[in-house]
Order: sequence, then structure tokens, then C-alpha cells
Amino acid sequence: MSKGSKKYTPYKGKTTTGDGSVRAKKYLGQHFLTDENVAQKIADSISYSGYKNVLEIGPGMGVLTKYLLKKNTNLHVIEIDPESVIYLHENFPELHGKVHQQDFLKYDFKDIFNGEPFAIIGNFPYNISTQIVFKALENRTEIPEFSGMFQKEVAQRIAAPHGNKTYGILSVLTQAFYEVTYLFTVSTEVFNPPPKVEGGVIRLKRKQDFSLPCDEALFFRVVKAAFMHRRKTLRNSLKSFQLPDDLREDPIFDQRPEQLSTEQFIDLTLKIQQHAISTK
Repeated sequence: MSKGSKKYTPYKGKTTTGDGSVRAKKYLGQHFLTDENVAQKIADSISYSGYKNVLEIGPGMGVLTKYLLKKNTNLHVIEIDPESVIYLHENFPELHGKVHQQDFLKYDFKDIFNGEPFAIIGNFPYNISTQIVFKALENRTEIPEFSGMFQKEVAQRIAAPHGNKTYGILSVLTQAFYEVTYLFTVSTEVFNPPPKVEGGVIRLKRKQDFSLPCDEALFFRVVKAAFMHRRKTLRNSLKSFQLPDDLREDPIFDQRPEQLSTEQFIDLTLKIQQHAISTK
């Protein structure tokens, strides 16, 4: 068990609202999905093939959970809100021992699935959705599929092709390892309380070959440095790499970062990497 993990203990007592529901908490970015059809579509968005484990993030009152429980998988849920945890224990006895009251961003997945592959799914809190993606990328060897609801703008950014104005760091790094599909948009009216922006549901399916042919740490550095000054050409935005003039004359450096596909960023990283090796 990782540092800070809590041993499972049954919860007692009732939730604090009069009707037995959970209060949405602004500081946790909670907006509870109320549309059963949308919940069903999210539950159906992954294949459940090639793995037996599924982790739902932020189940709240379980509108998505009940559809996931029908999928005949080993479902675990991770929820930081104590009131939601109580509700889940009271209303989903089949989740006994599988409700983890933890901060997803700080949790070690090996405490749940012992290194076995698993899919991630959920109606994600908008305020940490980008961090959820980066956490998944860090653990991609264990995560073959990943599907859920984001703020629409974030979902579009993840799925954006190169040449699109929303294409950026998150797009490149995600698409380097996963095939991304934007599935559908969700109205603000199907949440309680309604958020200020629409939601977007996307699916990430890990590529068959998700290892990079270049140095991974260098790839991340190149992508992040390129988009730090996205209006500049790569010749200017990558000055900190102190590349020689002959390499900087390569036509790829005439382009701006949003013009490069993920594959071109990999090629660019290889050029920089080969130069670094040759000068050692």
C-alpha cells in the first residue's frame, strides 16, 4: 500500500441531505450527470476487450456506475468526496471493497490492480481533467483504453489534428501514444448543477506500438518548448537547444509548432537527438 493510502473500512450513517442525495461541491468541481442516456453512451464507449479491470474516476452518485456494473468487469471506483463515498456504499453493495476514497492524481494504481491492465472511464471533474490525462499518459503501459467526459474545449484540444488552432501540447503528447476519437457533445442542461460550458466525450485507444523511436524525455521537452512560443517558427522557439546552423537550416524549422503532426515531432526529436549523439 502506497504512502497516504487508506485501508478500506465500511462506512456507517447517512448522507447529509434530506432526500439522501449528495451535495455538489464547487471546490471539487462537481457537476452530477442526470441524463441516463448519456451515461449509457459513455459506459458503451470502450470495448472491454483485452482487459478485465475498469477504474471509474469521480462516480459521484453512480449514474454511470450502474451501467458499468452491468459490463461483467472488475470495476473499482475512486472518489475523493467523503459524502459521495458514503452514498456509494449505501446504494451499491456490489462495490464492497472497491470504493477508494483517494485523490486520483496522487494514487498509485498498483494498489488497486497490481500492475494488471485496466481502462479508465468517468465524468471527469473539469478542473483537473487535463491533469487526469497526463497521469494516464504516465501510466500508459497499464491503460489500453480511456474514455470519458471533459470540458468540451479540452476534449477538442486532445482530439485536434495538426493545423488546427486548438492543437497543442496536450494534442501531440496524447496522440503520440493513443488514437483519439471525439464521440459527442453534452449539453450543460443534463448536469446538476449545470456547468458554464458544454461537455465533450472522447475515447483514447492505445496504439499497438506505443513506444517512441526517439528519446521520450527529449520528445516531451521539444514539444513543450515548441508550444511555449506557438506563433514563432521552430527555429526561434527551440533556440534553447543550441542547435548548430546546419541543422537549423532544415526546412522543418521554418514551420510553426501547430503545423507539425505527431510523427513530424518525433522526426524532429530524432534529428535533435542524433545531433546530440554525434557531438559527444
